[in-house]
Formats: sequence, structure tokens, C-alpha cells
Amino acid sequence: MLQGFKDFIMRGNVIDLAVGVVIGSAFTAVVTAFSDNIINPLISAVGGADFSPLGIHVLPGNEATFIDFGALITAFINFLLIAAVVYFIIVAPMNKLDEAQKRRKGIDPEVEDPTETELLTEIRDLLAGQPGQPGQATRTPNA
Repeated sequence: MLQGFKDFIMRGNVIDLAVGVVIGSAFTAVVTAFSDNIINPLISAVGGADFSPLGIHVLPGNEATFIDFGALITAFINFLLIAAVVYFIIVAPMNKLDEAQKRRKGIDPEVEDPTETELLTEIRDLLAGQPGQPGQATRTPNA
């Protein structure tokens, strides 16, 4: 049972996922600082970003029963900001770099990579075309 757990942990995709989570957490701090120190002051300069009137009290006079839709809107705006920063700072440049590397290697970047099924079919067809495979006529050496 421990060997199975060790095999699971040592897989490349688990390690990659762990690294991605750590980097994502660190990157979130950067984006939050960007949002708090650049975006929020700009929004405040234009007219403010107070969404507190968008909440309701389930029981009037009891602050513990306040449903804060403003916090939800703020979290959604922060999510969109994080997604935009990740896309424009990381994803788009990496796609451009990938295209440039493909062009350098002589690969047309517009042509999609074959799927796993297509590759397996091609391998099967190549193996089936080899002499001595089941379904193939075998050659006997002249003696």
C-alpha cells in the first residue's frame, strides 16, 4: 500500500501540480498587491468602489445576518483582474514563444498536434505493415 502511495506522489503530474499551486499562491499575493495599490486607488479616484449598500440584513439590526453582495462583487472583480493578469503576462507570451519555437523548427504553428488516438492509430498501422506480424504473409528464407 505504501509503494502505491509512493508511486502516486512521484508521478510527474503530481509534482507539477504542487509546484503550480505554490507559484499560484505567490502570484496571487502579487496580483492582490497590484489590485490594492494600483487598481483600487484608480477606482476610488473616479468615484469610489463602495458596494456596501448592495447587502441585506436577514434579521434587521443583527450584523451577523448581513448578506454582503458587495463582497461577492469585489471578489469577482479581483478574480477577473487575476485572470487578466495571468493571461496577458503569462499565457499570451508563452503562446507566442511556443509559436516562435515551432516556426524555428519548421513546424507550421497553425497545424494542430495529432491527438493521442491518431498517434496510436498511426503506430498500429506501421506495426501491421511490418513482415511477420499477425495477418501478414510471412517470408521463409530460401535454404
